[in-house]
Amino acid sequence: MNAVFKALADESRRQLLDQLHVSNGQTLVQLCGHLAMSRQAVAKHLGLLEAANLVVSLRRGREKLHYLNPIPIQEISMRWIGKFEQDNLLALHHLKLALEEKHHEPA
Repeated sequence: MNAVFKALADESRRQLLDQLHVSNGQTLVQLCGHLAMSRQAVAKHLGLLEAANLVVSLRRGREKLHYLNPIPIQEISMRWIGKFEQDNLLALHHLKLALEEKHHEPA
């Protein structure tokens, strides 16, 4: 999970992930068109994203297509965010029940 956090810490890598979310299966050249950086820099960022398993690359002929892999982000969400949401949702549920109970009480 450390590799995922490290990969997500950089704004350029987050922009690459956003571009893949908009249009999955892009080449290096297509991804470079969205960022003001060299092709080598984009390739280096993609390498870190691949190492973190956030991007998966597949060869199609001479092209190398890059795809977003959302599973590591989902795992972070479940581990770090989901457990906090659970408490909030439970509190809202109890509030709803209390308000409904109060609403049904005779005046």
